[in-house]
Amino acid sequence: MVKEKVGFWSAVSIGIGGMVGGGIFAVLGLAVQLSGGATPVAFFLAGIIALITSYSYAKLSVTYPSQGGTVEFLNRAFGAGFLTGSLNVLLWISYIVMLSLYSYAFGSYAASFFPHAIQPFYRHVFTTLIILLLTALNLMSAGVVGEVEEYIVAFKVAILMFFIIAGVWSIKTGRFFQHVPPVSRLVAGGMIIFLAYEGFELIANAAMDVEDISFLPKAYYTAVGFVVFLYVAVAIVTVGNLPFQQIVSARDYALAAAAKPFLGEAGFTLIAIAALLSTGSAINATLYGSARVSYIIARYGELPEFLERKVWNKPAEGLFLTSALTLLMANTLNLSNISTLGSAGFLIIFAAVNLANLKLRSKTKANPAISATGVVMCTLALMTLLAVTIKCLTDVLVFVSMVGGSFIFEFAYRTLKKHRSKK
Repeated sequence: MVKEKVGFWSAVSIGIGGMVGGGIFAVLGLAVQLSGGATPVAFFLAGIIALITSYSYAKLSVTYPSQGGTVEFLNRAFGAGFLTGSLNVLLWISYIVMLSLYSYAFGSYAASFFPHAIQPFYRHVFTTLIILLLTALNLMSAGVVGEVEEYIVAFKVAILMFFIIAGVWSIKTGRFFQHVPPVSRLVAGGMIIFLAYEGFELIANAAMDVEDISFLPKAYYTAVGFVVFLYVAVAIVTVGNLPFQQIVSARDYALAAAAKPFLGEAGFTLIAIAALLSTGSAINATLYGSARVSYIIARYGELPEFLERKVWNKPAEGLFLTSALTLLMANTLNLSNISTLGSAGFLIIFAAVNLANLKLRSKTKANPAISATGVVMCTLALMTLLAVTIKCLTDVLVFVSMVGGSFIFEFAYRTLKKHRSKK
C-alpha cells in the first residue's frame, strides 16, 4: 500500500533535492572565478543567508500550511491583489525556467555517454524523457514523490561525499590563499552563490502532506544546514585540488575537472552520474511544488480558472501545463544565459517572503530582526546579481522581460476577467 503522507526525512529530501540540483554544478566554476581561494567562505556566507530565509519559511509553513506554500504566504500578508498576483506569476515562471535548466542539464549529461556527432539528438531525447517520466511520477501521490526523492538524494549525496572523502587527502592548502579577492568581491561571490540554495522553499509545498506539522522547522534547518556543509566541503576539495586558472578555464564543468587529479578519467564519469541524479531529483522536487503553485494561484484568481480544476483529485492540469512549457523551453532555448536570471526571480520572491513574515510576526511569533535581515540580504543578493549580468544586454532584456512580463500578464488577465464579469 502506498504511503500518502510525507515523513520527516521525505520532507528533508525534497529540500535537499531542490537545492543540490543543477546548482552546485552550474555555479561552482563561477564562484571560484569570483572568490578565488576563499570560495568555501563565499559558500558559507550564502548558506547563512539561506538559513535566515528558511526561518521565515519555517514560521509561515507552520502557521499557514498549504500546498501553495509561497503563494499562500504572500496572499496572507499582502492580500490577493495585483502586486501579489504578479509576484505569484513570477514565481511560477521562475519554476519553469529552473525546470528547463535542470532538464537541459540532465539531457546534456546523459547524451555525453554517446558519440559526439549524435549528442544533440540524444540531448533532446533524454530531456524529453526525464520530464515525461517525472511528470508521471508526480501524478501517483505525494508519498511516492517523497519516497523516491529519498532514494535519489541518498545516491546523489553518496557520490558527492565520495568526491569529498577521496579528494580531501590530496588538498594543497596553499591554494586557499591564492587569488583571494577584496572583501566586497568575496561578498559579491557569496550573493551569487545563494542561487544554489533556492530549492529549500519546496518544503513549504509539502506542508499539507506531512505527517506532523511540528517537524517542518527542523526539516528546513536540517536540509539547509546539511547542504551548507556539503557545498563548503565540495568547494574546499575543488579549490585545494585544481589550480585557479584550470578551474576558471573549465568553469562549466569545474566539479568534473576537480575530480581528475585524484580520480582520473573515471572522475568525469562519476561526476556525470552525480549530475544526472542531482538534476533528476531537482526536476522531481520542483515539479512537485510547481503543480501546486499553479493550482493555488488559479484558486486565488491570479491565473486562468482551468488551472484550478483537479484531475484524479490532484492539481494535474497545472502539472501538465508546467511540464508542457518546460518541454518547450528546454528543447528550443539555450538556457545558459538565462539560468542566473531565472534564479533572480526567486531572490525577489524570497525578499517578499521575508517581508511577509515580518508583517505577520504577531501570528507567526517570528523574531522581526531575523526577517528584516532576510529582506536586506535577499535584496543585496539581487542587486549583486544584476550588477554582474548588466554587462550582457541580452541577459538584462531577458530579466526585464521575465519580471515585466509577469506584471503585464497579471494586469491583462485581471482586466480581461473584470471585463467579462461586467458582461
